[in-house]
Amino acid sequence: MGRQPVRLAIVGANRGSGISRVLQSFEDCVRLTAVCDKNEELLKPWQERCPDVRAYRDFQRLLEDPSVDAVYIASPMHLHARQSIEALLAGKHVLSEVPAAQTLEDAWELVETVERTGLHYMMAENYCFSRSALAVKSMAEQGLFGEITYMEGGYIHDCRHLVHAPDGSLTWRGELHRAFNGMNYPTHSLGPVSQWIGSSQPDGDELKSIAVFVSKARSLQRYFNERYGSRHPGARDGYWRQGDSAVAVVQTRKDVLIALRVDWTSARPPNSTHYAVQGTEGAYVSGRYEGEDDLIWLHHRSPKAEDGQPVTWEPLKRYQPELDHPLWKRWGHEASRFRHGGGDFLVFAEFFSAIAEGRTPGVDVYDAAAWSSVFALSMESVAAAGKTIPFPDFKRRNRG
Repeated sequence: MGRQPVRLAIVGANRGSGISRVLQSFEDCVRLTAVCDKNEELLKPWQERCPDVRAYRDFQRLLEDPSVDAVYIASPMHLHARQSIEALLAGKHVLSEVPAAQTLEDAWELVETVERTGLHYMMAENYCFSRSALAVKSMAEQGLFGEITYMEGGYIHDCRHLVHAPDGSLTWRGELHRAFNGMNYPTHSLGPVSQWIGSSQPDGDELKSIAVFVSKARSLQRYFNERYGSRHPGARDGYWRQGDSAVAVVQTRKDVLIALRVDWTSARPPNSTHYAVQGTEGAYVSGRYEGEDDLIWLHHRSPKAEDGQPVTWEPLKRYQPELDHPLWKRWGHEASRFRHGGGDFLVFAEFFSAIAEGRTPGVDVYDAAAWSSVFALSMESVAAAGKTIPFPDFKRRNRG
């Protein structure tokens, strides 16, 4: 990947701790030099594990460190955009957790800062880099689905335990549900399907418009009542602005219809990787629960009845490794040891490779801005009773 190792700093010692094992796989091209967090207690384990790594409680002091080439932003969501922009202006490459921004103003400033500095920016949307997501991307690029007409993306994952601290006070996730009502965590559901229509390619499709609807808010109210009693503010009517499920209808410039759902407070087993693709020559549906096969049907490959009609789905794994994406064929042996279908490993492999090779990473700033803009656009749509809102064209200035 290059002779000089990338000197990396982690911003957010809690979320960032999960990547220790990932970075060990890149010892030849990456050196962890610093960790930053306001909470000194979260820094202590890093200092014990990695005594040579500098610990910072002040983000600005970290940015002044000349021995840091790149930062991994793993702080609370509302800090991602501002910290990414400041890191870029300080001359650091940036890998940011999701979403990249919560306001359109921040998304535009992020795009403009990347364009102005010429530094590498990537959003760490690990769901785009699971083995199955990459395989479907490869199949779409080869035209095996024919012309894609419809897709689904869903992030449905009970995370109620993450919205509060042990004493019942709200974490940043809880504050998110208290203060906003829309699709507040959109990139897991939108990122993969957006890549399947080639949103990152010069001749690919683009997101055109979105309309969002939200259910009533009930899950967190009931949860807080059961856990902390009726006197807790979270147990009262009207405390939570965010409804349990947010559903979006997205249309693309090439008239592909995309249905999205985000729900991370309803009580149910997880279905955090719900996807579907329908094309003129094939279809894909993801497994609904852990252990269930992803399924595909391909017109030119799958079994047919005597009259030529489809008769059955086939497991996606039947066509692997033949149809695996080149990125998986290169890194799959290592990536398969990590969470999110290997995505936790591959976002770093892609980021470090892009820096070393001097190229645009697989999820660039335009993807990050467009997918993250659903946060702001959805709030506007919901407030206007499901009004259809156009996506900004974040690439327009780049086109000259």
